[in-house]
Amino acid sequence: MADRIETYGAFFLYYLREHKCPATRALHYVAAFLSLGTLLYGLLAGPWWIALFMPLAGYGPAWIAHFFIEKNRPATFKYPLWSLLSDYVMTALWLTGRLGRWLDRAGVERKGDAILQR
Repeated sequence: MADRIETYGAFFLYYLREHKCPATRALHYVAAFLSLGTLLYGLLAGPWWIALFMPLAGYGPAWIAHFFIEKNRPATFKYPLWSLLSDYVMTALWLTGRLGRWLDRAGVERKGDAILQR
């Protein structure tokens, strides 16, 4: 991927293609919940410094998925903000049962994906 992606719409389709394995997406869902949980716990229940672990809670499972399951480089390195946003967008689409349409649109084959489809 030598060229820079200029629009978020184009990036999101690229992002989904970089998350073609169901296990990768599952670890991203876990990461999204862990990161938000860590932030909320730190800010609401304290101690406040627990919230500082949000990046580790979010990126840890996601990067493990990329390096060991997907075997690709996380989009975070080149597109940090769009990638972070897309983690939560993908999780929200999955939770609301709308991710399948987006995976189809991105050309991601969903064979063996039954457990993770809502």
